[in-house]
Amino acid sequence: MKPITRLILAAGGALLSLGMVLQPVAAAPAGPPIKIGSTLALTGPLAATAMIHKLTGEIYVEELNKRGGLLGRPVEWIVKDDQSKPDVARTLYEQLITVDHVDLLLGPYATGNILSAMGVAQKYHKMLVHHTLGIPSLAKYDMQFPAWSVGPDPATTVTNHLLDAFASVGKSPKTIAIVTSKFPSVYVMSEGMREVAKKRGLKEVLFLEWEFGNKDFGPIASRLKDANPDFVFVGALGLEGNQLLDAMKKIDYAPPLQYYMYPAPGPLAKAPGAEHALAGSIFEQHPPFTNNPTAAAFVKIYNERAAKAGLPDNAVETQAAASYSAWQIIEAAVTATKSLDDKVLSQWLKTHRVDTIQGSLRFDGPNNFGDDLMRLKQVQNGHWVTVWPKEWAAPGAKLLVP
Repeated sequence: MKPITRLILAAGGALLSLGMVLQPVAAAPAGPPIKIGSTLALTGPLAATAMIHKLTGEIYVEELNKRGGLLGRPVEWIVKDDQSKPDVARTLYEQLITVDHVDLLLGPYATGNILSAMGVAQKYHKMLVHHTLGIPSLAKYDMQFPAWSVGPDPATTVTNHLLDAFASVGKSPKTIAIVTSKFPSVYVMSEGMREVAKKRGLKEVLFLEWEFGNKDFGPIASRLKDANPDFVFVGALGLEGNQLLDAMKKIDYAPPLQYYMYPAPGPLAKAPGAEHALAGSIFEQHPPFTNNPTAAAFVKIYNERAAKAGLPDNAVETQAAASYSAWQIIEAAVTATKSLDDKVLSQWLKTHRVDTIQGSLRFDGPNNFGDDLMRLKQVQNGHWVTVWPKEWAAPGAKLLVP
């Protein structure tokens, strides 16, 4: 999709969602609640990020019920703890359908858990809207719909966009080191970076991998320092990025360029040695994203609630935006069709766009994925700002490359 087209679609989304922000409080919903069931990793290694999705869902359901709910009925969100384990997620989605008798399903956090939920949804012919699937090629079920706008082949598109951004400022690296967790979605992206770098003429000077849950990043930092690459691509998940930064700092090593696949955004931005670090993003809480009134309203509420809840970072970024978009997809489909029938909702989504706070999403591409809307953000003065593509950059911000 051309940049100008994305801007037009985003502007259209803002106009369509304006009514959601400016409408007076609707009449209180009545009747039996519409039950939406999901799991989240409320405990275990994925819990820190899953709490973002929990808070986002609570805010959305609260505001949705203020607007009259769905079909004039209140919405009840039933969320269970999958403990960061795909097998537990599978069991709990069975319970949601057969014991709790939920009307609709919302996907959990993280690729493995989503695939488990997807298998259960397919067994019972239920639609599944999800927000963080990192390997689109595995999403074979016909009634699943992603809010994570990475396109059908992010291992190619996201990595090419990254190198395009460097080229746009005349700072293309010549050598690359890739270090990565074996966590499935992160590993696939790292392998994608490896292939793209090779095709674009970068010399690979190091490729290292670690088991998910690794705590000792000292040896990895030492190998990076010895390799001395122009660019380090880090396939890290959450606080792994901070742990690697700490290890590099201890040996007085700082890469000229460094990119983190799925960092813990708040902690990484504030970490020593993170200035000018890069990461992918679908949303940051600055214009032009916040020119959308719905996005601006959500940012305000989320900032307040996240601070009150004691989250490490109270800013809205990729995780919260993807989660919010998933709820927008469900609301749009139910409102347009006036139905809770999974097949009816799925058919509508395949033939219509949904305007979300990250942009306009379509579901008519491979495996129901649409456009890659990933942007590039950078730590500048201790804060993340979007820097690429230019039309989505924060006011006055540009990509800074040594």
